[in-house]
Amino acid sequence: MLRSLRISRAAPLSQPQFLRQFSTSRMSASQLRIGFVPEHFSTPLEFAKKHFNLSATLLPYPAGTGHMVTALQSGDIDIGVGLTEGWIAALGKAQAAQKDAGFRVVGTYVETPLCWAISTGARREDVNNIQDLKGKRVGVSRVGSGSYVMSYVLADQQGWLEASKEDPPFPIEPLETFARLREGVNNRTADFFMWEHFTSKRYYDNGEIKRVGEIYTPWSSWKIVASTSLLNPQNWSKGPNASQPALKEDLEDALQKINKGVRHFEENQEEAVAYISTKLDYSEEDAREWLKTVRFAHDVRGVDRSVVKKTVGILQKAGVLGEVVDEKDMIGLERSEAMKWI
Repeated sequence: MLRSLRISRAAPLSQPQFLRQFSTSRMSASQLRIGFVPEHFSTPLEFAKKHFNLSATLLPYPAGTGHMVTALQSGDIDIGVGLTEGWIAALGKAQAAQKDAGFRVVGTYVETPLCWAISTGARREDVNNIQDLKGKRVGVSRVGSGSYVMSYVLADQQGWLEASKEDPPFPIEPLETFARLREGVNNRTADFFMWEHFTSKRYYDNGEIKRVGEIYTPWSSWKIVASTSLLNPQNWSKGPNASQPALKEDLEDALQKINKGVRHFEENQEEAVAYISTKLDYSEEDAREWLKTVRFAHDVRGVDRSVVKKTVGILQKAGVLGEVVDEKDMIGLERSEAMKWI
């Protein structure tokens, strides 16, 4: 869900070999590459590609947001659709290391919070509820991923964070994929892990893992980020004499096509159920239940600065980020700015 080690150490996006060349027309010389997590939330992206000619290559990252952070920084993708906490944590840690993360938040994909299910091995008699997790080893996809960040949020909510300690609240076991996380709690490599509820539910139903609780993100759950090479220089797009929008044409076009994919998703729920239950790892019943809980952004362009500020504040309280964070520098396009260019 969100995910290589020490995203704060990652090299900034400054090497010319992965700066893209853009034409002045709507179509770029090569297709954009969009990283995404191949789960039910990706359905509007599929519809944008299938029905509205989204001119991009969709690249799945089952390990989640933390993996997409490294892919953006290595030039393997241009755009990432992932979890809010993973993007904000990566941006904040890059600032702390006095490095450029190489990307900025440019859009809001999902407005609703995410329900993280907390799971352990099916036959783990020592772990039956959240109180049993104190001091236990948590499986995460990667350091810096959503599953990693949410372990801090969980510890903060339970009063287990020790402000004087620099060590994480739980011993960390990076296991990369959802499949390896499930294996890990059954072979005792890890004691518990957190993953999205409906993605986990199939494995509760078949008896592979056991649910011990849940935790919701205190923020809207999915954001869109883009490489800084897809953003116009700030002095072109900010201030009273702004002459160009913040986003280059290729990125603007991609976000508009994603908007159409979201609209098609909302207006064709049976097609969405059919896609989720046949192409992805969900039952038809779970797909229908999920549809009742999710609300995508009607216009994905731009991010509310208040959401970034709230996320930063909670991550600071949880000990994920330090005291000094430049929230404005994390944002490539604010929603208030996006409205100027409609």
